[in-house]
Formats: sequence, structure tokens, C-alpha cells
Amino acid sequence: MKKVMTLCYVLYEGHALLGLKKRGFGVGHWVGFGGKVQEGEAIEEAARREVFEEANIVPLDLTPRGVLNFSFEDGSSPDLEVHIFSVTKYRGEPTETEEMYPQWFAHSDIPYEDMWADDVHWLPQLLDGANVHARFVFANKNRLISHEVSFS
Repeated sequence: MKKVMTLCYVLYEGHALLGLKKRGFGVGHWVGFGGKVQEGEAIEEAARREVFEEANIVPLDLTPRGVLNFSFEDGSSPDLEVHIFSVTKYRGEPTETEEMYPQWFAHSDIPYEDMWADDVHWLPQLLDGANVHARFVFANKNRLISHEVSFS
């Protein structure tokens, strides 16, 4: 069964706000803000909730940017359908939470070596304005074995 998730990138003047994951799935990685869509919750509602829970900011403009599909051959995670959003306007100041430590990065300084292995295949284009649709297959949570990516 596929799990529906959200992933949101807060963007401002050539910079992206990333969070260092402090616990749970992806701990130790720099990531966008997002998580599970709860039962009865719209995908956009989940994206707004997750950004607030993880960075203490309220997204004012949530723009759909595509969908990523993930599968894990070793069964370490269910298949994931991740809806990508970007935000350029928000209320509040990003602050650390129990789950995330937020930090701004210039687009040219994104720490891909400390992110998920798939990010380098699509995030640069998203930061340049493209929308993305992709499928990634991991052998386990750490090893990407195949991918198909398209941009619009």
C-alpha cells in the first residue's frame, strides 16, 4: 500500500530553507519540510500543517510542483507518493523544533552530500523553476538503484 506524503521547499531570493532531520525517517539528512497526509486531510492541508510543525512558519502561498514516487526493494519502507510544493511567502520566523533544525542555503550551496541520494537528480531543476515528476527505486533506505525523472 502506498503512503501519501508531502514535501515543501521554502524559497527566498536565491535561497532554500532546509531542515536537518533530528529524529524519525531520514534522521541526519538535510530535507525539505513535510510528512504524512493524515486520514481525512487534504494534501495541501497536510503540507501547511507539516511546515508549521517542523519550522514554526505559516505558508501563505503553497504552489504544487510535482510528485515523486519511491519504492524500497528491501521493504524497509512502504511505497511513497510524495507531493512537492514550494512556498515563497510565509508568516513567522523559521525556528528549531523537536524534529528539525532549519537553515537557509544559497541554491549554489545546497548540501547534496548530506541529503537523500535522489535529491541531486531533481532539486536543482526545481530550484530553477521546473516542476518535477519522478520515480525512484532504492535497494534500501540508503542506496538508490534506479530513477526516471521528467520536468515541465
